[in-house]
Amino acid sequence: MTLKSDIRLLLADVDGTLLTRDKVLTEQAVAAVRALRQAGIVFAITSGRPPRGMRMLIEPLGLDDAIAGFNGGVIFNPDLSVIESHQLDPATAQRTVELILGRGLDVWIYTADAWLIRDPMAAHVTHETSNVRFAATVVPSFTPAHLQRVVKIVGISDDLALVAACETAAQDTLGATVSAERSQRFYLDVTHPQANKGAVAVTLSRLHDIPLAQIATIGDMPNDIPMFRKSGFSIAMGNASDEVKAQAHAVTVSTEHEGFAKAVRRFILQSVGA
Repeated sequence: MTLKSDIRLLLADVDGTLLTRDKVLTEQAVAAVRALRQAGIVFAITSGRPPRGMRMLIEPLGLDDAIAGFNGGVIFNPDLSVIESHQLDPATAQRTVELILGRGLDVWIYTADAWLIRDPMAAHVTHETSNVRFAATVVPSFTPAHLQRVVKIVGISDDLALVAACETAAQDTLGATVSAERSQRFYLDVTHPQANKGAVAVTLSRLHDIPLAQIATIGDMPNDIPMFRKSGFSIAMGNASDEVKAQAHAVTVSTEHEGFAKAVRRFILQSVGA
């Protein structure tokens, strides 16, 4: 069994990791977080979701410190007040929108407090509305005014190969001006270069004065790999792709089989004798 005996903070992805496929926070997951706290281990979450889309987790998990939305585009307190944020500059946002649309994907735009779409009937809009628990603002097109305070741009398609190819194109074309990673197989998230989950791990290390070597991370998607690489110990979910599993120190079972709670007990709590 792979164990890391000096973990002081666990940073978890949300969808596909902490939550089940049906977006359920299970009693076992809540109990695992409670056990971490009792063992003196800090628990934090990071997600591509906007802050408002993470609000429903704050009370059940007893979160009382920094939370990272938009893959780190906004670091905020449990009362949703902003600690720090990273916005795309308008020119980069325009290039990103053009690239994604040019590749045949739909586009959504997020600011710190709004979600902008062009077509309320487009793929995954209803699904996302249910997830984040607030409605999008429909606009006929994305104007320069809409690109002034962008925190995240999402490319969406049910053609999964197309999304993967667009990820590569964004990384190659936009380079170091953005962070471009898939947060779901059908979502490509494009954010400020400092808005990635690896940077989240670094920020939490600074805020809590905990070395990166004493931070563990757990996730299931390619956008979790940057935090795997920064942390001292990383865990991939059983529902992750082989690409993601290959980047982790350990693999748990899937989210449908309580993979998060089992990982906490097996790899974190057991390692500290809790």
